Amino acid sequence: MRIIIAEDHPMFRGGVRSLLATTDDLEVIGEASDGEEAVRLAGELEPDLILMDIRMPGMNGIEATERIKELYPSIEVLILTMNQEDQSVFTAMRVGAKGYVLKDADEEELLQAIRMVGSGRAVFGTGIAERMMHYFASQAPQAAAALPEEEAAGRRVGGHELLRDPAFAELTRREAEILARIASGDTNAQIADHLHISAKTVANNVSNILSKLQVMTRHEARKLVEQSRQQQ
Repeated sequence: MRIIIAEDHPMFRGGVRSLLATTDDLEVIGEASDGEEAVRLAGELEPDLILMDIRMPGMNGIEATERIKELYPSIEVLILTMNQEDQSVFTAMRVGAKGYVLKDADEEELLQAIRMVGSGRAVFGTGIAERMMHYFASQAPQAAAALPEEEAAGRRVGGHELLRDPAFAELTRREAEILARIASGDTNAQIADHLHISAKTVANNVSNILSKLQVMTRHEARKLVEQSRQQQ
């Protein structure tokens, strides 16, 4: 597995690099000290996974993750940070990170998390999973209701609350926006024009949406949205 480490502290970055060097299946192909560099290297090196710190100078890890998932949906992101605030965990997952592990995790826990996220599974570090369940249960409905209508559309499809529906749980905000346009019958070109992104980015996101929803076509994705609406 090809990995980029995005971390602004050289000593910690070096420690992770040394740990991964002891394995046969994990290879560090690049290192970034801020979010902008992480986005750039993601495009240049095409890694399988990025280990992403949150607090970095300039563009932080949350912003970098969102940008990377928009541009390169197939790249997985595992957050590796000291920040265990509920809002940070929730936001990281919302923008597309597949896992969240604290820096004080032991070596085996970190290696296992990397391999799990690299294989497409979601993972939370010790103690994070239970807090996430409580957070989503108590905060997600209020968070969605409190958003301006235009921003809330990124978490809804035709008024359907994606945060409350397991079928859409893995979609990022951008993927939810694109699914909303698909449900309305828009073409990729129309979606790109509406969201001010390239047609290639739309196509990449559509592919990711179909994969996450486990369907083969846009028509099947629309049907899934319609079925969810009927169940409300």
